[in-house]
Amino acid sequence: MTLRAAGRALRPAGRAAALAVAATAVVFAATELLPGDAGELRTAGRASAEDVAAARERLGLDRPAAVRYLDWLYGMVRGDLGRSLAGGRPVAALFAERLPATAVLVVVTLAVTVLLTATALTVTYLRGGRGGTAATGLAAVPQPVYAAVLGAVLAGLLGWLPPVSLLPPGGSPLADPRLLVLPALTLALPSAAFATALLRGVLADTLRRPHVADARLRGLPAPLVLHRHVLPFLSAPALQVTALLSGGLVAGTALVETLFGYPGTGQLLVSAVAVRDVPVIQAAALLPAVVLLLGMLLADLAARRTTVPGHVGDTGPSGPGPGPVPGRAV
Repeated sequence: MTLRAAGRALRPAGRAAALAVAATAVVFAATELLPGDAGELRTAGRASAEDVAAARERLGLDRPAAVRYLDWLYGMVRGDLGRSLAGGRPVAALFAERLPATAVLVVVTLAVTVLLTATALTVTYLRGGRGGTAATGLAAVPQPVYAAVLGAVLAGLLGWLPPVSLLPPGGSPLADPRLLVLPALTLALPSAAFATALLRGVLADTLRRPHVADARLRGLPAPLVLHRHVLPFLSAPALQVTALLSGGLVAGTALVETLFGYPGTGQLLVSAVAVRDVPVIQAAALLPAVVLLLGMLLADLAARRTTVPGHVGDTGPSGPGPGPVPGRAV
């Protein structure tokens, strides 16, 4: 590998690292803008100004913001996320209890989202790129509406599912998969609609390409046309949309976990905001950004290795047809 090629390969990683640092600055600034702090909330307005100042000093909140930000960065580099201001426990220990439940929820939701999106795009493909406009409207529906409708129908009217999760913190949701259904569907339905709306245009443009029309005229079966001539154009955008959805799903768990009482990192974030537990808020808010940046980095690296079909070199049942054009990446 030449130095120039190595530089091109490392460029996405450097960009992701720079964006990660920028994300830490945004998260820290957002926590600084929260009204009040843990010292003021602990006194509940009943203490004197001297007592509030003593509480803020004891919690380390009296130091300049720049010093606290650099300490936070240095701690993360060393793998130390700090300690909770509310209970004094290490933030890493709190996340070790909650993160597995959120990870299972996100993985299940992402799998359902991919399945629903693939189904919707397949229907659009079979209709020649027409249809699919309903996805835009469904993507605009707020998550609480999905949660209310699904809960009312599946838990209330039909009684198939528990309305809330009774999973204790640190417990495995796989012990009772029914606890995952309502939160996962609430996240997956708008996510699938959003992904379909984004990829439908790419699919429609691909179906209008000459090599796809040529493959159809040569009588190739629809599944073969889809696999050989359409999917290569969709792979890179689909990877990027999947990365985008992964970060969005981690961030979206805050609302869903609170609505259904699901004990994950999203619920931990909401409770930490209520008491201004800044170290917990910062770690929970930074997690979706890290997942998104990591996913986009992997998608970018994968897209650089993806080639799309051209018009020469491939042979099909009817003779020469589209083949790969070296150097063309999506």
